[in-house]
Amino acid sequence: MQYREIVAVTGLGGLFQLLASKQDGAIVRSLEDKSTRFVSSRVHNFTPLESIEVFTTGDNVNLTAVFKAMQEKEAQFAPADAKADNNAIKAYFKNVFPEFDEERVYVSDMKKMVKWFTILKKNDLLKFEEETEETVAEEAAPAEQAEEAKPKAKAKAKKEEAAGEEAPAEEKPAPKKKAAAKKAAADAEPAEGEEKKPKTTRKKKSEE
Repeated sequence: MQYREIVAVTGLGGLFQLLASKQDGAIVRSLEDKSTRFVSSRVHNFTPLESIEVFTTGDNVNLTAVFKAMQEKEAQFAPADAKADNNAIKAYFKNVFPEFDEERVYVSDMKKMVKWFTILKKNDLLKFEEETEETVAEEAAPAEQAEEAKPKAKAKAKKEEAAGEEAPAEEKPAPKKKAAAKKAAADAEPAEGEEKKPKTTRKKKSEE
């Protein structure tokens, strides 16, 4: 299981691993109780965590940047309880991620992020750098294989080209002479619409 497989489902609390997508929904597994279920796309929406961005006072950042900040400052600021009051939640995020845009990031969203962080930590899914390196390696492997295949293809082409140059040109057999027509012109097939005249044999006059 990897971070890029994790989704949030509207109407359902917690996080889920996307196991299989179907035309009318998806099969997911809860990261909390490990139960597997089918969720209809007609009722619920699926949002991959890796696609979520968070509003800040500057440019938007990916949700992973918030999780990393929470992880790095965990020793100094313990994660707040998702059920804590609004002021406690706001104070926590001001300490771990002060760049939050407080006007556009609601407290309910902050509580949700705290809960998600706790779930990801329990499932050992806070290894973003390792996963990024694995993804890059997976994408680079096919490219390297294609590059290795190129010299082999060129060598094969050169070998075939050399073989073609060395091979002597095949001599075409001389065309056979057409046999002389045995039949006279009179025996030729009549033109269309003409009747073939019967042969006439001249009789030699007998000597009187």
